[in-house]
Amino acid sequence: MLFLKRVCFFWCTFVCDLAMAGLYIHIPFCASKCIYCDFYSMPGHLDEASRYVSALVAEARLRRSELHEPVTTLYVGGGTPSLLSLDWVGALVSGLSRVFDLSGVEEFTVEVNPDDVTAAYIAGLKALGVNRVSMGVQSFNDAELRLINRRHTARQAVDAVHAIHAAGIHNISIDLIYGIPGQSLASWRKSVRQAVALGVQHISAYSLMYEPGTRLWVMREQGKVTEVDDDTVVAMYQALCQLLHRAGYCHYEISNFALPGYYSRHNSSYWDLTPYLGLGAAAHSYDGQLRRHNPARLKSYLDSIEAGKCCFEAEQEQPWERYDEYVMLRLRTAAGLDLGLLRQRFGTAFASYFHSHAAPLLGSSLCLDDGRYHIPEDHVMMTDAITRDLLWDQD
Repeated sequence: MLFLKRVCFFWCTFVCDLAMAGLYIHIPFCASKCIYCDFYSMPGHLDEASRYVSALVAEARLRRSELHEPVTTLYVGGGTPSLLSLDWVGALVSGLSRVFDLSGVEEFTVEVNPDDVTAAYIAGLKALGVNRVSMGVQSFNDAELRLINRRHTARQAVDAVHAIHAAGIHNISIDLIYGIPGQSLASWRKSVRQAVALGVQHISAYSLMYEPGTRLWVMREQGKVTEVDDDTVVAMYQALCQLLHRAGYCHYEISNFALPGYYSRHNSSYWDLTPYLGLGAAAHSYDGQLRRHNPARLKSYLDSIEAGKCCFEAEQEQPWERYDEYVMLRLRTAAGLDLGLLRQRFGTAFASYFHSHAAPLLGSSLCLDDGRYHIPEDHVMMTDAITRDLLWDQD
């Protein structure tokens, strides 16, 4: 969805101390499927958890040579990783530690669901080295949570944040969604204010998307839900930016806000094309030149790894493809795009191309400060359209 209206967009001064390399672990299990979710996840199948953890460690051994840089971020996502028992998480961490040197990991994130959080579980994660928790809250309104098939209540989300803080983990990220059918601007403001009141250090906020193949898509096609109109969604985004700006959050990427010093190091590495290795069914990897992705099928993944074979498909990107991706990702961030770094990465031809195509946009769609191009606050919701003018023309 592309919005053309002015919106308050607060860019903080943001300098990224990027990770050398990231390690991502995908846990595909979940208790139930949210109606909007198009990530690879499967309700149930926890009887395969022990086998799956063993396969993750085996895949790590098979692919250890793909990482040439020290691992500084570790992210366990899903699915719902908090469905794994502490024994399984412990076996995973222990196994990975025998393959990779994790002594330099600065940020170790695990995704959790609010209703899985207990004092004992969070204490167990902390003992394993977890220092950041990312929690899918989505809303602090129970009716909205029921509609999108979340299995927790607003009260459980509040209690979960308190429990995580009480356990001594003070780097908490929560996800919120705006544009939920039936959601009002007042309700959205209340959810954002609740997040701020809880003192979470990081907030990721996304406009609800109707992805083909999801239950939400089918419900809309059948007339069971109606999309929130564009004007209201824009107003929600505007309110989000204003409320979080006033609360001291830095808006360091289109959908991500953090208190100073609490940006996501792992996700920031994606936006800078830093190498990362992804393990597990449906996981993706990037080494700076080659992209690899595992099959989004649990059985195929397990059968291949247990037979001692890697199961990824590889795609060698062309220089112009890497350029396009870099431009798109960097212009989503507050740090913007440094023309000098672009020249170092891709050479003079690509840098000259960007410079010449960016020139007509300066003063309106683009700003240039200290050699960095960034999209001004009143054009942020036109990011996709602006970026298209800067992509490599193969003709």
